[in-house]
Amino acid sequence: MWNWNNNLSPEMNINKNLVDNFKKYAKISGIIFIILGSAGIFFPTFMSFTTLAFVAYLMLFAGISAGWLTWQSNKNDWAGWLKSFLLVMVGLFMIFYPMQGIAALGLLFAIYFFTDAFAGFGLAFSLKPQKMWWLWLINAITSLVLGVIFIIGWPFSSLFMVGLLVGISLLFDGVALLSGGIFLDEIDKKEDKD
Repeated sequence: MWNWNNNLSPEMNINKNLVDNFKKYAKISGIIFIILGSAGIFFPTFMSFTTLAFVAYLMLFAGISAGWLTWQSNKNDWAGWLKSFLLVMVGLFMIFYPMQGIAALGLLFAIYFFTDAFAGFGLAFSLKPQKMWWLWLINAITSLVLGVIFIIGWPFSSLFMVGLLVGISLLFDGVALLSGGIFLDEIDKKEDKD
C-alpha cells in the first residue's frame, strides 16, 4: 500500500507526491537560481536596480488590483482604498527615488535573510539524517551571515549590497535546490536497483 523508502525521513515518505514534484522542478529551478545569482554577484548594482524595479512594479500592480477590487466589491471601504493608495505611492516612490528605494529594500532584504536563515535551519535539521542535509545548513548559515553583514553597512552600502547579497543568496539557494534534486534522483536509482 505505502511505497516506503528507508532512505527518506518519515515526513518525506508521507509526502511522496510533494517529494516527486520537488525532484521534478528542483534541478531546473536550481540552475536558474545559479545563473541569476552569478549575475547578481558579477553585476551587483544592476541586480540592485533590477530588484528595485521588480518590487516597485509589483507594488504598483498590487495597489491597482486592490483599488479595482475595492471599487468592484465595496466603494465605501476606506481601508481598501488606503491599502491601494499606500501600495501605489510606495511603488511610485521607489521608481522616482531609486536610491532611497534601494535603501528601503536593503532593510527589507536584511529581514528576508534572517527569515530565510530561520526556515533554512528548520529544513536542515528536519533532513539531518539524510546525505545532503548539510547543504541546507550551509544555506541557512549563509543567509544569517548575509543578514548581519547587511545590517552593519546599511543604508550607505545598499546600492552595492542589495544586488550582491541577493545574488549570493540566489546562488546558494540554487546549489541547494540542484543538489536536492540530484540526491532524490540518486535515491530513486538506488531503489530501482534493489
